[in-house]
Amino acid sequence: MAFPAPDPVPSPDPVPAPDLASLQRRLVAFAASRQWEPYHTPKNLAAALSVEAAELLEIFQWSTPEEAERVMDDPQAAHRVEDEVADVLAYLLQFCARLGVDPLTALSAKIDRNEVRFPVGRPQGRADRHSTE
Repeated sequence: MAFPAPDPVPSPDPVPAPDLASLQRRLVAFAASRQWEPYHTPKNLAAALSVEAAELLEIFQWSTPEEAERVMDDPQAAHRVEDEVADVLAYLLQFCARLGVDPLTALSAKIDRNEVRFPVGRPQGRADRHSTE
């Protein structure tokens, strides 16, 4: 005699993701409690951000495009990617806090400018596409 499958146990409500501002405040408080502010100059934070971005890139060094697409399939590699993404974001948020830049406002303004610079339907492969801004 087959028994019916038990009713699934309801999963607890997922923990809401923290917002960017609260994470930024936590990072600032973390550094302050360790008296790191003198070292968190804009130059040092920009350098640290660059180093962490390079560490993210290192995960993909020598990967084929296909291997890179599957990186998150390997739990160990996925963990490394997530850690480096966290490091990059942490330094970016600390950099923005130090200089008073709202990262979401800055990103929104940049997207607005790019929508004008790169209109839909514009031919690809043009040399002026990658002008500096």
